[in-house]
Amino acid sequence: MNASPPPPHTGTHLDAPYHYASTMDGGARAITIDEVPLEWCYGRGVKLDFRSFEDGYVATAADVEAELNRFGHELSQGDIMVVDTAAGVRYGYEDYLSKGCGMGREATLFLTSRGVRVTGTDAWSWDAPFIHTAKKYVETGGNSLIWEGHKAGMEIGYCHIENLRRLPGPVHERLRERATPRH
Repeated sequence: MNASPPPPHTGTHLDAPYHYASTMDGGARAITIDEVPLEWCYGRGVKLDFRSFEDGYVATAADVEAELNRFGHELSQGDIMVVDTAAGVRYGYEDYLSKGCGMGREATLFLTSRGVRVTGTDAWSWDAPFIHTAKKYVETGGNSLIWEGHKAGMEIGYCHIENLRRLPGPVHERLRERATPRH
C-alpha cells in the first residue's frame, strides 16, 4: 500500500512571510518558516467575530476597528489576532472553501502597522474565499484583488494561521496564544 502525504494546505498551519512573496517590510528578503522569531508566536490572543459578514466579503480596517472598539480592546505590540468568519464550522463539508469573509490589504495593514505579527482565521485562507475573488476579478479586472491580504506582508511582514477550528470563548475574551512554527 502506498501512502501519500496530505496536501500542505489541508490542516491548521502557520504561513511565514516567504509564503506570500520573496520580500517583506518594503523590500527586505522575506523570512522563511524556520526564521520566524519565536517572540512573534507568543502573545495575547484577541478574537474578532466576523461571522455576520457574507461569504466572500473583504473586511476593511474600519471593520476591524469597529469590532475592537465594540469590546474595548486597544491593540498592543505582539497581540495575536484571530478571526472567526464562521467558515470553521463547515470544515469537512463540501462548501468549506467558499465559506467566510476574508481580510483585505487595508485590514491586514491596520493590524500589522500596530504591531500584530501573527494573525489567524478559521477559514481556508486569510483572504476571501477565492471563488468570490475570482468573480470580482472577472467583473473588474483588478489584479490587486488577488490575495490582497497575503500580499500586505510585502509591506509589513507577518505570519498567519489558517484552518483554525473551535475558536474558544466569547468574542471579546482575550486568550494567551502560542503559534509555534514547525519544520
